[in-house]
Amino acid sequence: MNNDSSIAQIAAMLREEADRLGPGVRLPSSREIMRRHNVSPVTVSRAIGQLAAEGRVVAKPGNGVFVAQRVGRAAQDAVDLSWQTVALGDRVVDEGPISTLLGAAAEGVVPLTGGYLRAGLRPDKQLAAAAVRAVRRGEVWGMPPLAGLAELRRWFAVRAGGDVTAADALIVSGGQAALTHAFRALAAPGTPVLVETPTYPGALAAAKAAGLRATAVPMDRDGVRPELLAEAFAVTGARVFFCQPTLHNPTGATLPVERREQVLEVARAAGAFVVEDDFARYLTEQPPPSLASMDRHGTVVYVGSLTKILSPSMRVAAVIARGPAAHRLRAGQLVESFFVARPLQETALEFVGSPAWQRHLTNVHAEIRTRRDALVAALAAHLPEAEPHLLPSGGMHLWVRLPAAVDEGALVEAARQHGVLVSPGRMYYPSEPPGPRLRLTHMAAAHLGELREGVRRLAESLTAIGGRPAR
Repeated sequence: MNNDSSIAQIAAMLREEADRLGPGVRLPSSREIMRRHNVSPVTVSRAIGQLAAEGRVVAKPGNGVFVAQRVGRAAQDAVDLSWQTVALGDRVVDEGPISTLLGAAAEGVVPLTGGYLRAGLRPDKQLAAAAVRAVRRGEVWGMPPLAGLAELRRWFAVRAGGDVTAADALIVSGGQAALTHAFRALAAPGTPVLVETPTYPGALAAAKAAGLRATAVPMDRDGVRPELLAEAFAVTGARVFFCQPTLHNPTGATLPVERREQVLEVARAAGAFVVEDDFARYLTEQPPPSLASMDRHGTVVYVGSLTKILSPSMRVAAVIARGPAAHRLRAGQLVESFFVARPLQETALEFVGSPAWQRHLTNVHAEIRTRRDALVAALAAHLPEAEPHLLPSGGMHLWVRLPAAVDEGALVEAARQHGVLVSPGRMYYPSEPPGPRLRLTHMAAAHLGELREGVRRLAESLTAIGGRPAR
């Protein structure tokens, strides 16, 4: 018989024998099979290999070939995706902190976390009216200019200040996308990026996804410390510094003008870019001049967004840059996503050009003051152990320090069980945190009564884990 038919016949006989013997039993040796059937060692080896590929036998070098454990048809047909682990390599995209921040509170749970205006504070009706006006325009469903609508780019440029022009602006799909574009465009994978510590977890996640190594630069109550920034540039060789100089997330710090100038000088001396995330410009009544407005050398890559002040679904932001960096940013956006949907751009432009925009800003600023003060008062009354880092001039959060003995993770979990959600401080640090911290959001609760109730539940949670004496 020819070799192929011999292999098939031997394999068939071995199948029958394996079924008869049962799982775990040793098959006859290769020498015995050769003697019985008068076949070559190659034929026996290939027949056994065929059964092994079918999962019927397991070869144990030095011990022989054994009948494999039988599995059901469902298990045999189960999809095995484990090969992808090797194919994907060791790069990790960590969505955990962002998922935590974007998670919605269940019914009856008080949210003291979140990053957007809640329903009732958003200008939903006015945005809907702006959208209706926008979609009536003849070209709204056509392709927009690749860098974004000229008038919308001009609007962002004016708000950035200085001599920034519409030509410097690129419209992108929200602030998070802007950070992703910036990190990929400005730094090569494997290189360091300097960040304030603590800092926004979304920036840490975007940097990690781009293959960058986040290196912490300490802050004080006035923001990043320029002398330590200079030292970090010198030690690491980094060429990018990410910062939020206005109402920093999570601390609420705002960098004074003098220190802003120092940061720019340090970055220029290092030949480095500063990525300025100006996410909170519209969450305060008197924002300071942006770093971009003070920059004359293309050092600053500026990110401005409408999402925080309007709606989580208003994914419209601008990246402002000059020189080769601007070209690379535009090329990256074009390759990755082409452009931002024109109806959304038209709606944003329609809204910010209407009287509703200023009315909305006035309402939000008043609500921020009221809620911030209510949160501070509630902490003083129910949870004096939680010490605010500072009283911010706007924004949505308070950054609080807990007693050193408090187990931050245990407190966050206890709070969840007591019906209140808070943001653990650990996720805001690129390296080891200095101690237990929480970020408490005052703009997510339905009303002031719920805000106070959330603090009361948090105080109960601290008592439950033994972090304070029961009262």
